[in-house]
Amino acid sequence: MRKKRNNKKISTKQLIITLLIFAIIVLIEHFAEDINKKQDNTQENINTSTKVTYSSLLDVPEYTNEICVEINDNKPYFIEADYTTEAFEKYSELDYLGRCGVAYANVCIEIMPPKGDERGDISSVYPTGWKQTKFNGEYLYNRCHLIAHSLSDEDDNKQNLITGTRYFNVQGMLPYERLVYEYIQNNKNNHVLYRVTPIYKGDNLLASGVEMEAYSVEDNGKGICFNVYIYNVQPGANIDYATGKLLK
Repeated sequence: MRKKRNNKKISTKQLIITLLIFAIIVLIEHFAEDINKKQDNTQENINTSTKVTYSSLLDVPEYTNEICVEINDNKPYFIEADYTTEAFEKYSELDYLGRCGVAYANVCIEIMPPKGDERGDISSVYPTGWKQTKFNGEYLYNRCHLIAHSLSDEDDNKQNLITGTRYFNVQGMLPYERLVYEYIQNNKNNHVLYRVTPIYKGDNLLASGVEMEAYSVEDNGKGICFNVYIYNVQPGANIDYATGKLLK
């Protein structure tokens, strides 16, 4: 009888230990899943915030209430010959109106600013459409880098600065710039093909918006892959895009 009681005690201990081990495993898996979700959150949140997609820029309508929309099912137009692991930056010559053209780079640690480096003064640059004024108590325009300083270490490069609204710069471009920045910081040997194309209507001096394309080379776009159009707008503001002037 005593032997049976001992067996019963041993069996209970084993059950408790098994349950504890199971609980620990479940907790570990939960935290691991949570970490993975946090790492993927930026791309996921951006994708869900741009549900509308158009086959090409020609199909993009006038701004309604979405700061950005997807182009070509969110897939960039890079071709096989573009994929390289060599660092480069290319900025178009200003056109006959002084407007910026395509800015193209293979973003990597090599071309990004060193740690602790702050952006230099860009106030001497007056991009086309720069008619600075205040709207709702704040300045309407920012000098917007086509390829952000955080990605290129570019400061007052006239071929890389356009006039853009605060909303366009902060709510539109910045989330995608951060996405690429964070990817490179977490994958320091990798490269992201990155192209930003300002879109103008006719001879307008102020860009209607920009197309932003990006693709992470080493992992075949699994880390970064997007093609979006960002509207250069400020909600509530009536802007003359021919000149950049705020209309009353």
